[in-house]
Amino acid sequence: MIEQKSLKQDYRGQALEHVIVHDGTSRVLPTVIIMPTVMGVQPLELGFAERLVGLGYHAVVADFYGRRFTPPERAHAVDAMNALRADRTALRDLLLAIVEPIKQRPQVDAAKVAVIGFCFGGLCALDVARSGVDIAGVASFHGLFEPPGLPAQKIRAKVIAFHGWDDPLAPSDMVEALATELTEAGADWQIHAYGHTRHGFTNPNAAAAGMDAVRFDEAAARRSWRGLTDFLDECFGAP
Repeated sequence: MIEQKSLKQDYRGQALEHVIVHDGTSRVLPTVIIMPTVMGVQPLELGFAERLVGLGYHAVVADFYGRRFTPPERAHAVDAMNALRADRTALRDLLLAIVEPIKQRPQVDAAKVAVIGFCFGGLCALDVARSGVDIAGVASFHGLFEPPGLPAQKIRAKVIAFHGWDDPLAPSDMVEALATELTEAGADWQIHAYGHTRHGFTNPNAAAAGMDAVRFDEAAARRSWRGLTDFLDECFGAP
């Protein structure tokens, strides 16, 4: 039985409300922390979390906006995202403040924690890796690749990025720059690019964004999810 429960956290006076998705037992398991899209905690990420629980993991969908902010319109969400992107030091500190307590939870195997993210959450996942934190792996799905402009740290997590080659939010020069950045940071990295694929390819409701740049792609969604499961097996060992 898959269950969900709230995990509340006070961060510098801001009330965060993450969602733990688990198998209803108290078993200690590898854990995947999901950084959501620009829209915050949504059924999309909760669905991904349930799929991960079905594979034998615990999952936590992170709330980085506060009180599971669900904006009424995309414009409100973009404003909230841009407020976080404007200070990448503060964003890194927030992300680490989310990740570290989850690693210490009694049902979490601290040696087997991965962070994955979608869209803006993909940038967040990469920033977790860039911090040098000791986790097993990081995966970015149609993420934003812009570097944080902070002093480089050695990346200890394995890193994988699933990228739509026709994504205008991460053009080819940014993909190459990310590869160079990860190489220079000593990361064990992979970038999987899907041809004729745009931003948001994992989201069946991508058309709701009303943007030509954002489009669901069933093949890329399926291939990238299979890539993730293989990656987690490598990071954790088969569950």
